[in-house]
Amino acid sequence: MSDRVFIESIDRIPTYQKQFEIVERKGLGHPDTICDLLMNKVSIELSKLYLKETGAIQHHNMDKTMLVAGKTEIKFGGGKVLKPMKLILGDRATFQVNGRTLPIGDFVKETAKEWFEKHLRYVTGDDLTYQLEIGPTSRELQSIFKKPKTIAANDTSVLVGYAPFTDTESAVLEVEKFINSPKFKSEFPAAGEDVKVMGFRNGNSLDLTVAVAFVDRHVSSEKDYFAKKHAMVDAINEFASQKYNFTVNTAINCLDDPDRGLDGIYLTVLGTSADHADSGEVGRGNKANQVISPSRPAGAEAIAGKNPVSHIGKIYNAMSFKLADEIHQQVTGMDEVFVWMYNVIGRPVNDPKAIVIQPVTKTTLAKSEMERISDIVSGNLERMDQFCMGLLSEDVPVA
Repeated sequence: MSDRVFIESIDRIPTYQKQFEIVERKGLGHPDTICDLLMNKVSIELSKLYLKETGAIQHHNMDKTMLVAGKTEIKFGGGKVLKPMKLILGDRATFQVNGRTLPIGDFVKETAKEWFEKHLRYVTGDDLTYQLEIGPTSRELQSIFKKPKTIAANDTSVLVGYAPFTDTESAVLEVEKFINSPKFKSEFPAAGEDVKVMGFRNGNSLDLTVAVAFVDRHVSSEKDYFAKKHAMVDAINEFASQKYNFTVNTAINCLDDPDRGLDGIYLTVLGTSADHADSGEVGRGNKANQVISPSRPAGAEAIAGKNPVSHIGKIYNAMSFKLADEIHQQVTGMDEVFVWMYNVIGRPVNDPKAIVIQPVTKTTLAKSEMERISDIVSGNLERMDQFCMGLLSEDVPVA
């Protein structure tokens, strides 16, 4: 067994067997999720640009971005934008390679515009302004990309993943995806993309507290708003109850008050609270497995926007969940498993300082099972280069 792989069985109640469980999911149009998904797209496209123009991914990190809320005037039948949202695009990138200067700022801005056009139905070019705060990367960090073969980690960090998903986690994730699905939007066009789902499980009972940003052009009156909300509750309860063995109770927009007119309902002009009420930042949203589960261990690094070949905050975030899933599937007798990955700046990405595997089991692992775990880890580390390049696919979830 590798001297960097440590297996420590832990005695605890598996998460799915606990009496209580709380899980959160910030959906597609939530300001924090917008920042995560948008800047991950920017990093992916910037990596592809570097590959095309220089033959290699250069140093960059696009994980310091903020979406500043705008100002709107909501109105039944359709309001208007008074002040556009502002996207502050930050961190560091490689601008010059072999004497050539690449148009990084314009490229990042155009990529951001295309993302908004594709994912948010009602956001147009006039609804956003952009502030570029992308500076040149340091010479020391850029130099690690000039070394042959193995790229060194550009940070010291520890990340953790786990498996399997609980039904509560799956339900919260799937409910948000259901609300943001074409089918739901076709039936309920008033439902904006800004959706947040909080699930609280008590035994076999699951309370879903949902925030949905209603689009004012699809709401004709206060009465129409509450009628649409009631119909959405029924649709969500039916969806979740059919898919999961829970007694489901859904509530939408709990701050609503029918006695306060427009002040008592959750209306937006653009389908996101970022148009007037709530700003967003990279790293404040979902974890690498697309949910926020306070009862599970979590690393401190945001996955979105980080360099896919050198920043272990991205690489190990994704890899730890992949390892946990494979170990859980291939080694019998585990209720759940946690995988911690730790490395030091300057050390090769494919040679972490330590990997700690914490299986939750009813019996002690046999030697053969421990060897199987070590083989799974070693095999994935050997294929680290392919894994990192796979992070350039948008199919790899980050938020």
